[in-house]
Amino acid sequence: MNTKTNITSKFWSRYRNLVRTEMIPYQWKVLNDIAGIKIEKERLNDDGIPSEKSHAIENFKIAAGRTSGTHYGWTFQDSDVYKWLEAVAYSLREKMDPELEKKALETIDLIAEAQEDDGYLDTFYSILGINYRYQSLAGSHELYCMGHFIEAAVAYYEATGNEKVLAVAKKAADNINDNFGPEDGKIHGYDGHEEIEIGLLRLYHVTNDSKYLNLAKYFLMERGKNPDFFREQAEKYDGPDALSGIVKMPDTYFQNHKPILEQETAEGHAVRVVYMCTALADLAASTGDKEIYGACKRLWDDITKRRMYVTGGIGSTVIGESFTLDYDLPNDTMYCETCAAIGLIFFARQMLRIEPKAEYADVMERALYNCALAGMALDGKHFFYVNPLEVNPLKSLKDPTKSHVKPVRPSWLGCACCPPNLARLITSLDDYIYTENTDSILINQFIAGQTEFPGEDGVISITQSTDYPWDDSVELAIENSRDNDINIGVRIPAWADGYQLSVDGTADTKAPEDGYVYITVKGNTTAKISLKLDVSIKRYYANTAVSNDIGKVTIARGPFIYCIEGVDNGDNLNSISLPVDAQFEYEWDSELLNGVGVITTTGLKLVSNNPTLYSTEKPKEEQVQLKFIPYYAWANRGENEMLVWLHESH
Repeated sequence: MNTKTNITSKFWSRYRNLVRTEMIPYQWKVLNDIAGIKIEKERLNDDGIPSEKSHAIENFKIAAGRTSGTHYGWTFQDSDVYKWLEAVAYSLREKMDPELEKKALETIDLIAEAQEDDGYLDTFYSILGINYRYQSLAGSHELYCMGHFIEAAVAYYEATGNEKVLAVAKKAADNINDNFGPEDGKIHGYDGHEEIEIGLLRLYHVTNDSKYLNLAKYFLMERGKNPDFFREQAEKYDGPDALSGIVKMPDTYFQNHKPILEQETAEGHAVRVVYMCTALADLAASTGDKEIYGACKRLWDDITKRRMYVTGGIGSTVIGESFTLDYDLPNDTMYCETCAAIGLIFFARQMLRIEPKAEYADVMERALYNCALAGMALDGKHFFYVNPLEVNPLKSLKDPTKSHVKPVRPSWLGCACCPPNLARLITSLDDYIYTENTDSILINQFIAGQTEFPGEDGVISITQSTDYPWDDSVELAIENSRDNDINIGVRIPAWADGYQLSVDGTADTKAPEDGYVYITVKGNTTAKISLKLDVSIKRYYANTAVSNDIGKVTIARGPFIYCIEGVDNGDNLNSISLPVDAQFEYEWDSELLNGVGVITTTGLKLVSNNPTLYSTEKPKEEQVQLKFIPYYAWANRGENEMLVWLHESH
């Protein structure tokens, strides 16, 4: 039975309304090439990036036979439409909109017309040569795109009951099942970019048809058994160029350097890694397979304990948009793709289904409130692909190694995976607040609203009242109309040095279990839980193995990482240091950046009057007033410098 949630949080309601009223309509115009915007390349001087137009809807019209022409854009361009449709599904689940529903139904009709009779669905090959399908899987993204469609179809079916979209999805999945698997005559391989596995498992959950679970498991377990698979296909392939150059990337880029169950570190393209892990964790949660769980846990620990930025971003290099090695976390050449942070949130959600440990919800929160949210401007119409921790606009312009680091968010990107991904995350936010188990409900995120958990013998209702993430207090009203008791697990965030918890006015002093304090609410009773968290401003220091952050510090309050911008603090931010004994002041500014909590203090800035490049004269230190804003809100006031990690002075 599906839960029903009504989010009332001031913070998140603004974002969800923004996605519904601005972002989804804006993206629809972009997909139809009527937005009248400039599409920027995510890297300068890369002629291989298609940025003339989106053409995504037009590709479907051509494949459906409605218009004539040829395919334009990336091989994965179809997924932009599918993620838009998925965001629409969640938006309609929250609030029905006849005009939006009409666009969605028209899009579903178009997708159904573009589908081949045997279920295959991919505009690239339907337009350029259907006989070449499934023959260049390193870069074709056929299964990746169909995975995104299946996700969208399941979401739309669950939100509206639309049978047609689910039928199209099952037809596509059945075509994949007919062509891939261990049997003789089938392709013994997998897609270059993991995603189909997530889609198949979602289809399994809604249909209860085990063939979709088995196919997802096959794709995951087959990966890495033959690291030469993509190269062997490439040697025989003579069809249209499907990102053919990608096959030259190392095996680690595709996570097929060894079987998944033998992989101990997160390697290669960061988004692919966390999509793979999301499906792997879903599989472990769905089957109870301990060996698969062990692989999930190894990769989770490597990512979050040795390869994750303080903002929840992942991906240390532009080359392959990839992980590099443990503790290699450069601040101004990193990648930290928005999609990667979103994928980490997906991974965390599935891990919470396996075991009730707050570390998963803590990482989910960090990635959500920092790296993921930074991917979208406050107007909902400008987007980051890359989320840096240090920016100098001139270096982005003139240093080729930093051309992927944008000082302001573009209107759209040639590789447009991130904007619709963020839209579907924000519109589906209610799915990340809780984890329901047989005898417990975990409260993973503190987001004001009301949620009902229907069961065979009654309903459990949870109402959260809070101004979190800015406020330090959360009130929980629990109504249990079921006959059985329920354990409510209240997360105590790792960033909170202290907390106070009471139940019906009486202090509860139980120690947290793996980060959750459990309150038993008996059947057919109610309870009121009050939580007050210590949200004092904290300094964070990186592990000394992180060479880029030696002698540096960053500050945070609650779930937010803070940064400084040139518009508030002048140029040459790297010359600023934060004294070890600096005292902070926190103030709410309702007029700044749609309302943010601002942190101020006194810092030091090195100033040199000597014009020579090198000198024996030591620069002077001057006191300066420093103003910090939440990281997610940077780059909304024009082009300027930004810095997360500051030198700490003694």
